[in-house]
Amino acid sequence: MDPITAINSLWLLVAAALVLLMTPGVAFFYGGMVRAKSVLSMMMMSFGAIAIVAVLWVLYGYSMSFTSGDDWVIPHVIGNPFTNFGMIPQLTAADGGPDLYALAFAGFQATFAIITVALISGAIADRAKFGTWMIFCAIWVTFVYFPVASWVFNFTLGDEGLTDGGWIVYGLGVNDFAGGTAVHINAGAAGLALAIVLGKRIGFAKGMAKPHNVPLTLLGASLLWFGWFGFNAGSEAAVDGIAALAWINTLAAPAAAIIGWLIVEKIKDGKPTSIGAASGAVAGLVAITPACNILTPFWGMVLGLVTGAVCALAIDLKWRLGFDDALDVVGIHLVGGIIGTLWVGVFGNGIGLIYTGSATQLGAQALGALAVLVFSFFSTALLGFILEKTIGFRIKNEDEQAGIDTSVHGEEGYALDEPVTVRG
Repeated sequence: MDPITAINSLWLLVAAALVLLMTPGVAFFYGGMVRAKSVLSMMMMSFGAIAIVAVLWVLYGYSMSFTSGDDWVIPHVIGNPFTNFGMIPQLTAADGGPDLYALAFAGFQATFAIITVALISGAIADRAKFGTWMIFCAIWVTFVYFPVASWVFNFTLGDEGLTDGGWIVYGLGVNDFAGGTAVHINAGAAGLALAIVLGKRIGFAKGMAKPHNVPLTLLGASLLWFGWFGFNAGSEAAVDGIAALAWINTLAAPAAAIIGWLIVEKIKDGKPTSIGAASGAVAGLVAITPACNILTPFWGMVLGLVTGAVCALAIDLKWRLGFDDALDVVGIHLVGGIIGTLWVGVFGNGIGLIYTGSATQLGAQALGALAVLVFSFFSTALLGFILEKTIGFRIKNEDEQAGIDTSVHGEEGYALDEPVTVRG
């Protein structure tokens, strides 16, 4: 193997480890924002996603997502789950040993599938059955994520540009570098659908439940930001200038988004909060994800500032429209993903409206975002409805009021010893 391929493979392995760390980061981020008696349930949904998705990815998810040539079930739309079943073809390279680069790339993409599913869980916090959630994870990742990942991430570059791949990138020419559509719009639309299907929590009202552990949420946001450098810079799958640009944008955009969120929070509520800072950082990370390879750092910071401000306002939509998106998956991931995806069409270096005077790229970005949003929302709504009406998705009211940790898992997040009375 040549040294360049070896270095790129090493970077992919490191980036994959960073992205995998993001899912425990999601667990902490979400876990700190729910009630103390629901923290374990919330975190278990993320760890459950790791278990289900990793197994299915190795069996057939990689095959479905990265089919090419004559192996499409439907060309550019649905991949063949048996092309690389069990990833056996990746175990043999030209020299007879395991294919280092292919396995590293497959591992990197597995972590994207895992975190996309985990993100959805925040929309249905405090009211979902764990067993049904695990079944949902398996079906949703198979019929929603794997196809969408193929539309966006699966493409082949030749001397004359794209020569094969999924229809969103190959057909429309959408620039979605690290998953603004496939990950964030996908998860946000799915979260909205499930929140509607499962209904509102008992006592749903603004300010009904304050975060029980803000430091835990800040820890989660920190892990997310740390891992996101692998998420974005690793998506280049090589050690080069684009990876470095993605890294800088991953630093600058969320930093600016924190400022944008806190300014709005100060004006709207009178006080900037720690939860606001953490949420602003995540919103900025979401928005820069599809655009980090093609924005100058200046436009990346402007994107972050705008996204932080808009998402700080968007999280109130659930109160106005009446859907219970418990932990703001819609306001941060769906809205942030849409802003970042469309931003490329206006400010993308060399392809955006301000550079070319043409709205062609903006139209492609909008169509790609809309396609994923509609497909994910309606597919998830149908799946959630079927599960709710058959095996049940929402827990009983008494279990919700008592707390999911003890009723579903038989554990407590903070099982403190009873005080001992000493008699003199």
